[in-house]
Amino acid sequence: MVKRMVRQLPFSEEHEMFRSMVQDFLKKEVIPYHTQWEEEGIVPREVWEKAGELGMICPNFPEEYGGLGTDFLYNIIVIEELAKAMASGFFISLHADVVAPYILHYGNEEQKRRWLPDIIKGKKILAIAMTEPGAGSDLASLSTKAEDKGDYFLLNGQKTFISNGYLADLVVVAARTGEGQGGISLLVVERGMEGFERGRKLKKVGLHAQDTAELIFSDVKVPKENLLGKLNQGFRYLMQSLAQERLVLAVSNMTSAEKVLDITVEYVTQRKAFGRKISDFQNTRHKLVDMYVEQECTRAFLDRVILAHMRGEKTTVEASMVKLQCSEMLKRHVDTCLQFFGGYGYMLEYPIAKAYLDARVQTIYAGTSEIMKEIITRNLGI
Repeated sequence: MVKRMVRQLPFSEEHEMFRSMVQDFLKKEVIPYHTQWEEEGIVPREVWEKAGELGMICPNFPEEYGGLGTDFLYNIIVIEELAKAMASGFFISLHADVVAPYILHYGNEEQKRRWLPDIIKGKKILAIAMTEPGAGSDLASLSTKAEDKGDYFLLNGQKTFISNGYLADLVVVAARTGEGQGGISLLVVERGMEGFERGRKLKKVGLHAQDTAELIFSDVKVPKENLLGKLNQGFRYLMQSLAQERLVLAVSNMTSAEKVLDITVEYVTQRKAFGRKISDFQNTRHKLVDMYVEQECTRAFLDRVILAHMRGEKTTVEASMVKLQCSEMLKRHVDTCLQFFGGYGYMLEYPIAKAYLDARVQTIYAGTSEIMKEIITRNLGI
């Protein structure tokens, strides 16, 4: 077992009890079925509801809406344990840590009471629709349009690469209601609204159990009461929320990199080549050491950023830094580790192959590495 330093995060006995509960749930309800879900391209809804019953979804949300009223470390625990279990299709964190906070932070009281209880119970699954066929990272150029028709908005447009796209009951849609960056609003589109359709279920390199879809809006009448926050403030809301999205992805990537190193160390200490264990070769040991040292250093910085985020500090640049570092590190480390498995590493029955496929998108979504570098330049004063 790889020895790691004690974490900087203040995990209490209660936190560790929660972690044990999450681990037990994943062993019974997720890990035995994940391969089947990958073949089917979707995670069953009942698993979401079981997780909701245990308080695994939005545990840090206020009790008045159905949450546990805990600190954010409980959310971190869920993210980490999902990554350790390699349950890459069960996108709880997108639902709980990325989309749900838009409703908690920008929704009015009526919207919170209408939606949050079922969101926290896993009965209503969330997605966020920003990316379009012609607009990815450049949100200011999106073309999905919502026309003001008095007591409703008439929504038209198309979104793509939408995670939880097929399962989603509520979709937070970024739509144009004016000109430029200041002309974007967030609308909550509900399952069953006339004109709201799912397009193709997209086939991806990895994340095969996670449903990713195209969403089509054709003259969808979205009631004014489904406007999230203020009109034409959507771009600002999106920018304010991206830091947490990038931070939780960094947490997942960091834990995934550690998991990859764990399974590789176990393999090279058992597998033999030319009459020697693979771990007996100096090249193997030194490459594993390089990865181990980088992971320990990265973990220390990541935990510092988590603590700053929990204190309410602005972490826009720092979250971009850990997202860049953790995603690029994972991509490099899983590639290096797969090489140690030889031909077996190319077989999908081996976890390292699945990890290799799932890792590739991490440097792309929630802002590409190139976008992260542009944001980080702010701290350089250039």
